[in-house]
Amino acid sequence: MQWEVVIGLETHTQLSTKSKIFSGSSTQFGAAPNTQASPVDLALPGVLPVLNRGAVERAIQFGLAVNATIAPQSIFARKNYFYPDLPKGYQISQFEIPVVQGGKVSFVLEKDGKSELRTVQLTRAHLEEDAGKSLHEDYQGMSGIDLNRAGTPLLEIVTEPDMRSAAEAVAYAKALHSLVMWLGICDGNMQEGSFRCDANVSVRPVGQATYGTRSEIKNLNSFRFLEEAINYEVRRQIEVIEDGGKVVQETRLYDPDKKETRSMRSKEDSQDYRYFPDPDLPPLVIGAEWVERVRATMPELPGAMRERFVRDFGLSEYDAAVLTQSKAMAGYFEAVTVKAGKEQAKPAANWLMGDLSSALNRENVEVADAPVSAVQLAVLLQRIADGTISNKIAKEVFGAMWDARSAQENLADEIIESKGLKQISDSGALEKIIDEVLAANAKSVEEFRAGKEKAFNALIGQAMKATKGKANPAQLTELLKQKLTA
Repeated sequence: MQWEVVIGLETHTQLSTKSKIFSGSSTQFGAAPNTQASPVDLALPGVLPVLNRGAVERAIQFGLAVNATIAPQSIFARKNYFYPDLPKGYQISQFEIPVVQGGKVSFVLEKDGKSELRTVQLTRAHLEEDAGKSLHEDYQGMSGIDLNRAGTPLLEIVTEPDMRSAAEAVAYAKALHSLVMWLGICDGNMQEGSFRCDANVSVRPVGQATYGTRSEIKNLNSFRFLEEAINYEVRRQIEVIEDGGKVVQETRLYDPDKKETRSMRSKEDSQDYRYFPDPDLPPLVIGAEWVERVRATMPELPGAMRERFVRDFGLSEYDAAVLTQSKAMAGYFEAVTVKAGKEQAKPAANWLMGDLSSALNRENVEVADAPVSAVQLAVLLQRIADGTISNKIAKEVFGAMWDARSAQENLADEIIESKGLKQISDSGALEKIIDEVLAANAKSVEEFRAGKEKAFNALIGQAMKATKGKANPAQLTELLKQKLTA
């Protein structure tokens, strides 16, 4: 039997406010346990929550960025459950009327050597507070509770069950991660818990309309773990069904050491949490004027930038989509074109998506920290365009620039000069070399004149070898043709 995978993600995005969502406590990471927990966070008697305006504005920004509806009025609710690091016995969240409703996120998916533009529909994004953290390592059979995280503002972003593979889920998560960082509403630090995903996974026979029973894998804080966990869970569920069993609706955890998921608890439904409107918080009212004020402060969004790159630089939809997957990469591209000129936009895109990205991935470096700056790369592209070096030699120069770690703007020129890499474009010098190659390769000359095109490539190769790869390829090709057809 063939199986179809169905995946939906819930992503907890920590908002970049300096204080918590309902108190004035700091959200700074790394403080000593329980030093950033106010009476509100500790749920002491008589305290009242006060909503953080900055958290709301960040939610509005996200809603605008994904073309969602910003609810003119939304409600905070109490989500009741017991957990040791939840002092109130409930979490303040949103249930029936979230602040952000609908929306979509588009991204590029690499599949079978091809690139596809995909879109995932969002169900909602709602504001809520984070719980504290249980500590187990240093207490000899006991657990400690750190409430520094309690009350940290979160925007939980929920998708429709639109994804059909772990690779697609990861591509969506990366696009969402890039977007919230692009907007500046989240620092995106997955190691610190600022961006973590819950994956809802089920399988069904291909062609079946109804969904299978889902399992929720909680708190995946890396893209690699997200992919591994989903793939394992898919295999597990298929094996259960094919062995005659039934998949149980439950919450599971992923063990990255064993590379497997394990059962945590039975999966609750909304009625288990006994949601009801929080009596201490009035409805959140967001007027059109507030939305427009937030809109005026937002950066250019990836979608608008993609359209501009296509319109102004003549890039393909695919190239523009790749370059705008991160704000840093888009900024790097624009800086290159400012220095090198708009006519170098396509070569710049090719270099960014090719050699630069390969070097960044190889050394696990972000584009903002690339040893070759945008201005330096622009100079290199200019030297290709003006015929100083060939594309092949440019790759050698780029490697030397990367290794040099120098801030010198004209580093490419220095390396070309010091290594003697200038392209030979002097017709007289090239003709002399061609004459020597033809004299030494009479058999290839005869084969070419007999109609064997491969012989021409062999002669080009010999001529390039004679010039140590420095000959201007186009000029060399033209001169050789002239000599052979004379």
